[in-house]
Amino acid sequence: MKDVNKTLYMPLYGKALLSRQGIILKDKKAEYIWEKEGFELEDKVKSKWFTYYMGMRSAVFDNWVRDKMAAYPDAMVLHIGCGMDSRIERIGANNRVWYDVDFPDVIIERRKYYHENEFYHMLFADARKTEWVKKLPCCEHIIVIMEGVSMYLTQEELTNLLLTIKNYYKRVNLLVDCYTELGVKTSKYQKIMKEIGKLVITGLKDASFFGEDYRTKVCGRT
Repeated sequence: MKDVNKTLYMPLYGKALLSRQGIILKDKKAEYIWEKEGFELEDKVKSKWFTYYMGMRSAVFDNWVRDKMAAYPDAMVLHIGCGMDSRIERIGANNRVWYDVDFPDVIIERRKYYHENEFYHMLFADARKTEWVKKLPCCEHIIVIMEGVSMYLTQEELTNLLLTIKNYYKRVNLLVDCYTELGVKTSKYQKIMKEIGKLVITGLKDASFFGEDYRTKVCGRT
């Protein structure tokens, strides 16, 4: 793995470690994959606080997806930038139409441990582009997860992606984590990421990017 793709092992390491410790989340698949694929990490990456952050972030996303799936039983789930994450197994969504998407080399690696069926699919995709959205099936309602992805996109790329999804689906529920420009400059996260590859990490100019006008425009107030 090179550059941004190599970062998929960072949250995998955190979830595997926390799962072994029996705290925050249970992720036997992360434990198994890390045992097979893991590599030596720098001390900053192995920081317990960074590990807790990764685990808690995933737990927040897990709980949100569970709630949305319960509220909208017919909605399809789209996980953009899935990496090696086992969320579909962790939250028990095996009978939900679900698409995990990521770069081709990530999906090729992922297919060593995950298998598609009539409900679950993996798709080659570059989140900086939008053509792949048209490969998704048509439906009325979609639940979109973007965990640890927005910082690798410019504001224009992020806007184009979300508006493309909005124009393709009648109703969208979206959960995305992001940094502001100030957050990127002051965060130790950027230094940690650079330890495992030459990465460009970006932030939004200010939090108003996800303000009321934008939320209405992109997500239809959901």
